[in-house]
Amino acid sequence: MSLIRVLIADDQALIRKGLAMVLGATDDIEVVGEASDGLEAVSLAATTVPDVVLMDVQMPRMDGIDATRRITSAGPASRVIVLTTFDVDAYAFGGLDAGASGFLLKDSSSEDILAAVRAVAAGDAVLSPRITAELVRRYEALSAPIDDTTTRIGGEARRLALDRMRALTGRERDIFDAVVRGLSNAEIAQELWLSESTVKTHVGRVLQKLELRDRVQAVVFAFRNEVAL
Repeated sequence: MSLIRVLIADDQALIRKGLAMVLGATDDIEVVGEASDGLEAVSLAATTVPDVVLMDVQMPRMDGIDATRRITSAGPASRVIVLTTFDVDAYAFGGLDAGASGFLLKDSSSEDILAAVRAVAAGDAVLSPRITAELVRRYEALSAPIDDTTTRIGGEARRLALDRMRALTGRERDIFDAVVRGLSNAEIAQELWLSESTVKTHVGRVLQKLELRDRVQAVVFAFRNEVAL
């Protein structure tokens, strides 16, 4: 069994050590590094190549948003979970836009922390219904064009998005719509009368066809390009 390699980035030593104790107490997770700021996180991510990075957002030298953007733009090997204080937080949305695969409350239980790390390492995302609803609201607010240039750029981006959407089968579109609504694989399976393994396969194909990395990007893609229900 291969271990899930995790990097912890937080400027508070107590939080880093607490997370390391929780993660290190399991048989399937290995903490490969601890960073006290964003620059150190980027450097350690490049050398240790973790599967998952737990990333605080408010850190010295470089904040967690910029660090997330640098780590995710370097390649798909490392996925980032943003650590936040509140579940609807401006920093959380900045992290999602920067390529994070979800968010985790700093006061989450040990069980929730472990579940989040395992989900993201498996290619899933950690995105609550509240965050999904707020994403919908924010992207709807941003959808109105500002000027002719914005209209042309937005129109071209949406045309490319629609081209990708046309590649989806009817069943894949059902899966996509369910993902955008924030449903888990189990909930999608129940709603569409499918097995969870079949849903997982469909989700993978949808993300591949749309050239997206995970479910978080699917939500952002949907509302940014106005292709959601």
